[in-house]
Parts: sequence; structure tokens; C-alpha cells
Amino acid sequence: MQTTSHHVAARTPGSRLREARRQLTTTGEVADGLIDAALRRSWERSRGFGLAPAGRAPGAPHASAAQLARALEQQRELASHARPVMEFLFEQMRDTDSLVILADAQGMLLEAMGDANFADRAQRVALRPGANWHERWRGTNAIGTALADAAPLVVHAGEHYLDRNGFLTCTAAPITGSDGRVLGVLDISGDHRGHHRHALALVRLAVRTVEQKLFDTRHAADLRLRLHLQPEGIGSVAEGLLALSDDGRLMGANAAALAMLGLSRADVGAAAVEQLLQLDMTTLMAWCRQPGSAPRTVRRHDGSALWLRVEAGRHVLTSSPGAAPAPRAAEKTHADALAALDTGDPAMQAAVERARRVLDKPISWLLLGASGVGKEVFARALHASGTRRDGPFVAVNCAALPEQLIEAELFGYRPGAFTGASRDGAAGRIREAHGGTLLLDEIGDMPLALQARLLRVLQDRQVTPLGGGKPVAVDFRLVCATHRNLRREIEAGRFREDLYYRLNGLSLQLPALHERQDLPHLVAQMLRGIEPGRELRLAPELALAMSRYRWPGNLRQLNSALHTACALLGEHEAQIDWWHLPDDLADELRGISAEEPKAPAMPAGGAADLKAVSARAVSQAMQSCAGNLSEAARRLGISRNTLYRKLRQLPPG
Repeated sequence: MQTTSHHVAARTPGSRLREARRQLTTTGEVADGLIDAALRRSWERSRGFGLAPAGRAPGAPHASAAQLARALEQQRELASHARPVMEFLFEQMRDTDSLVILADAQGMLLEAMGDANFADRAQRVALRPGANWHERWRGTNAIGTALADAAPLVVHAGEHYLDRNGFLTCTAAPITGSDGRVLGVLDISGDHRGHHRHALALVRLAVRTVEQKLFDTRHAADLRLRLHLQPEGIGSVAEGLLALSDDGRLMGANAAALAMLGLSRADVGAAAVEQLLQLDMTTLMAWCRQPGSAPRTVRRHDGSALWLRVEAGRHVLTSSPGAAPAPRAAEKTHADALAALDTGDPAMQAAVERARRVLDKPISWLLLGASGVGKEVFARALHASGTRRDGPFVAVNCAALPEQLIEAELFGYRPGAFTGASRDGAAGRIREAHGGTLLLDEIGDMPLALQARLLRVLQDRQVTPLGGGKPVAVDFRLVCATHRNLRREIEAGRFREDLYYRLNGLSLQLPALHERQDLPHLVAQMLRGIEPGRELRLAPELALAMSRYRWPGNLRQLNSALHTACALLGEHEAQIDWWHLPDDLADELRGISAEEPKAPAMPAGGAADLKAVSARAVSQAMQSCAGNLSEAARRLGISRNTLYRKLRQLPPG
């Protein structure tokens, strides 16, 4: 799906373009009015990256065959839908000295097809799969600038920032997902003498086709609405597309639908169907179950008409025809909070399944586990997945408050109840949780005297503030969490046995991170949360070291490390490596990585032969990677420190 706004770099008259390039080369600046404003902004960005118009692309990254294969695997859905469209484009452009190119959201070229003669010329400027054409490395060009501006455009001949790319004419448009995220770019690049004025229209049409295919795949399980001003427009590339959850929330849209309904990207994920059209979910669900799929007339909120066709997703088709849709939708949607915690670890999966069985039963939960394993995250998921989800979620860390303040914090107080108290008094956290969920984190650290007061509140379901006054009825779901062994605390006289049995309606033991089997999924999930819209990954050797690490700080430590790594990651980097980590963690992980397995039996040639084989492998890797230490280390499957050591051991010459 592409954005509704776009620009096309103006075909600047030759004399003005030549003057603009002269100014750019001699002074580094271009006077107003000589070239298109968008083109000038791109030139300014390119200059800001330190690129020289007459120079080469300094240190532009180029993926190895293995890296390109991994990138294609990560973008498998995009590539599979784009490939047949690229083939169609190529047929239209055959024998015109041009290439059809697919790039990812970071500017890496994933696939290219086109005329063999032009492909040879294009390779001289690295216009081939594996090369990166982000503006940071190539300056103004159709692929990189389409990514920078999130808009389709043409960059023709001398409009390219680098002189060496001036023989090209390039037309590109971004491919956008239903959530508004740019997924990649589709581009036609060719000899500037063969520029075709319809190339932009062709590329935009091709992109819209890819976006529609991606939309249908992404929302196959959802309720889909197809819209147009005329009934004949439904099913065409000009149709508007909306995807709704079972409870009527807008989950995805294309640019055409947003324009038809006067919506913005911010409405995706937030707006309800009643805010979009004069419709409700009951009507839509009824239409889904009626035979035939003829378009129907619907009304926008200004009274104007649109034509609509409803398509039922898998969730709708498998639901019971006689059941009311709204409650089912709420249960399914909000259960996603717990479902998100189930990322493949058997122990975590068991905890989630047990929690679901008692989700809305009137019992308390006790979450057990080491510090940092995600007890509060689990508690929030329990709250969000149950019937109290619309009520407040109140969390109190019993270990973080001074003992003299815990009582006032929990139970509240009347005005003037103690020195320093607010003159207005305070309701207390227990009353704030009325109608929702109260989390008492580190309950094992609560003082004994307050344990007795808490027990009375749980028994009487009412709370009396400090300083006296009338008891106030309270209704909340209680979740407690602790890293302590409460049975041992009871034996030591530090925890009340009667309170323990009141709290322990269902106890769930959450596994430590080093015990879990889903680290890759956890890392991917955290990275999506830290850097939404970016496809980030760990370097293979780093991922292996992380899988062997004990993670004493558990999920909290992992999340903190990934936050630091993302902060140190370059804007156009997609892979997290050793140097992106905090130094102390990197040192520990390198120690794990450097641990070598027990040596196998010595071959007939002895140690000298092994050293010679090792030396040849290192030398060949360095030659094939043109001296790139990081890439050579990856290919050899060793750390950079180990590679440095092996390089020092190589014989001279």
C-alpha cells in the first residue's frame, strides 16, 4: 500500500541542472529555484552523509551470499508476492536496457531481473542484489530517496547525487504494509537515454498490486471490507481495503481506503467500524453469513455513498453462526495478551494454559520466580486477558517502599493522619484497584504487621484508612509475586501461614531465562517492541553465545542489553553485533564464545598439518572478504578476537 502523498523529481531543464551541479561541486550548496525542492533536500541529505558528488561510494556495504540468503528468507513473504509482478514489469520493459529491482526497507537490493547487456553495466556501479542503495551510501537515487521520503519518484540522469550514477534513469515506489510501515521498494532502472514517461505509472500500479496481495495474506483471518465509489471498482487495483478484528477494531487499511474515509494512519489500530461508516458489527457479521458476495451500498458519516463488499476471514468462518459476535471478539482479542507470552517454551506454555483455566474465577494468583523473569508482565497479561481488563491495574512493589510508608501507600489515610501527610488525605492503592487488579510485587518483603492488615482486607473485602473513618468496600482481583520461597519464610517466622494460603489460590512458577527454550523468539519480540518497523537480528555467533549465557538478571537484563544495542545501532544497520552491547556483557559473552569444544582425535598428519589447514582457511577467508574482519570471522564461525589471534599466528609473507 503506498502513501497518498508523493512527489516526482522534476525533469529539470539541462542548463539549470548543470548550474546546480556546478554549484554543488564547487561550493557544496545550491541556490533556491534551480532544482526541484525535494531533489534539493535529497542532495542536502547526501552531502550531510559526507558523500562527494565526484567520488565513489565510500565503504558501501555489500552482503555476502549467505547474508543475502538470510535477508531473502526474512523477506520471504514480500519477495514471493513481488516476484510475479516483477516478471510482468520486465515483460513490459524487455529490450529497453533496464532492470526491475526489489529492495528491502533498509535499501538492500534483494532481487533483480532484466536485460543482460544492461545488467553488466549496472554491476559496475553495484546495482545488483546484495548491494545497499540507501542514500547514506549512494546519495540521491530512486530507491534510497523513495525510502527517505516514503513516496514514489523518478531520479533521472544528472539528478543522481553521485556523478558515476548519471548514466541511469530510475523510477521507484515504496511498498507499504497495511499498518503503514514501509516494507521495501520496487524500482525500474535503465539507461538514461531510454527514459519512458509512463515508467512511474507502471511502477505505482505494480506496487499497488503487491500491496493488495500482502494485505490479503496478512489479514486472511480477519473481516475484510473492499470499498469503491462505483461497484465495478471493487476488486480492481483502485479499491479501498479495510481489515477489522472480530470486535470491529480497524486493524489494517490501504491508502485508497484512508482517503475515501478521511482517515489517517493514526486511526489504524484505534478506530472502530462505527467511526468509519454508518455500520455496526452485527450488520457486517450478518452479511458475512448470507450467500452471495454482491457489492452493497453503505454510507459515510457525511451521508455520501460507497460500494462495499464484505469478505469473512477464517475467524468469522469458523465461529458459531448463532453466537453473538461481540463477546466472542472481546474474549479472543484480549486473550492475545496472554498468547503473546507463549513464544515456544514448554514451561511458559504450561503456565499460560493453567492461567487461562482460572482466568475469571474468584481466586488469587501467586507468581513465583527469580527477579527479572517477567512476573509483572505476566500479571499485566492476566489483567488484560480477563473480564476486569477495563478496570485499573495497580502495581505496588512491597520491597521498594520504606516500611513506614507501605501502610499509608496501601490502605490510604485521612487528612492529618500523621506528620507529613497530605492535607487532602489519600485513597490508597487498594482502593485505587477497585474494579480491576491489584499486583503486590515482592509480597515476601511485606512487614509482618502489614500482613495481618492485608489478611483482614482480603477476608472482609473492605479497607479502613489510617486515622480511622468508615470502612470502604473494595472489589479487586489480587495477584502477588515474589522471588522468595514463602514456605521457608513461614518456617523462619517472617511470613504468616494464614496469609500464604489466602494468597495461594493458584501458584505459577515462571522459568528463569537460561532455562527457557525460546530465546530467539524472545529476542525478536523485544526488538520489535524497542524498534517497531525495523527488521533487526543478532549476528549468528552472538546469538549462539547468548543462548549459552546464564542471564542472572533474566528478561530484565536481556531487555536492557537490547535497548543499549538498539541505541548504539547505526540508523541503517540491521544486525546487532558484539560492539553494540554494553562492554561488561560483551566480555562475558565473548568468554563463552571463545570456549572451544574438546579437541577431536589427531589426524595422521599431526599438529603441524592442522595448523597449516587452519592457516589456509584463515587466509582464504580474508582474501574472499577483501580484508573485512567481521565477515571473515562470520564465515569461519569464530569471534573477531579469535580471528585476530589466528592472524598473528600466520607465518610471515
